Amino acid sequence: MAKTMSSGGTQKLQERMTKLWADTQGSQAWNSIFRPGSIFRKGYSDSPRNRSYVVMNSVLYHLHPVKVKRHAVKVSYTLCLGGLSFFLFILLTVTGIFLMFFYRPTAAQAWGDIYQLQTSVTFGLLVRNMHRWGAHLMVLSVFLHMARVFYHGAYKAPREFNWVIGVILLTLTLLLSFTGYLLPWDQLALWAVTVGTNMMGYTPVFGQQVRFVLLGGGEIGSNTLLRWYVLHVLFFPFVTVIFMAIHFWRVRKDGGISGPL
Repeated sequence: MAKTMSSGGTQKLQERMTKLWADTQGSQAWNSIFRPGSIFRKGYSDSPRNRSYVVMNSVLYHLHPVKVKRHAVKVSYTLCLGGLSFFLFILLTVTGIFLMFFYRPTAAQAWGDIYQLQTSVTFGLLVRNMHRWGAHLMVLSVFLHMARVFYHGAYKAPREFNWVIGVILLTLTLLLSFTGYLLPWDQLALWAVTVGTNMMGYTPVFGQQVRFVLLGGGEIGSNTLLRWYVLHVLFFPFVTVIFMAIHFWRVRKDGGISGPL
């Protein structure tokens, strides 16, 4: 008897919860928040049109196409090199923000801050090594991604424009890596940047002017460190984000990820 009453009470509670959920989905507030086609909208049916509505009306889902070609999800040795490059960029952004809390871009304090970060800050050495090796891996993954695009002929019509955007992103990746090389302010960084800027100085016509602007003077000093810090943490990441957005958009517009030849 008691068991029957208990099951009856549970059934009534479930009915009330179901009715409450149905009333909530049918309310004006719910329908004003979730547009037609949303998986949370009452009356959703699985059809090609509604699947398109879900993708177009969702902040998260619209990043992905409604339909994906079979070769795009096939596991291969070049799987998701572009996505891996993007993941490493996010990793570098997060670890870079952490490092900025403990770093001052001055000639008198830069090296000491790096040393203190590695020896006194909790997880400082781990985060710095994640940032360093993440930068190396990003350069490698972007290069391999470009090689895959080239050998698969994915730079051909209608993807010529996106190939140019990819070349620009590869250049920005190298510039991000090179500008970050100076920030530890040790002997290796100083001489590497000295060699690099001297090579720039031999560029015809405007080489010396570019070298002067990058160094902030005739030789490496505090102005150089400050300028390269601003380029590394602000200018180049901002430009990279813009070109990545264009790159992802063009991938969608050009019919998704290209297949093998």
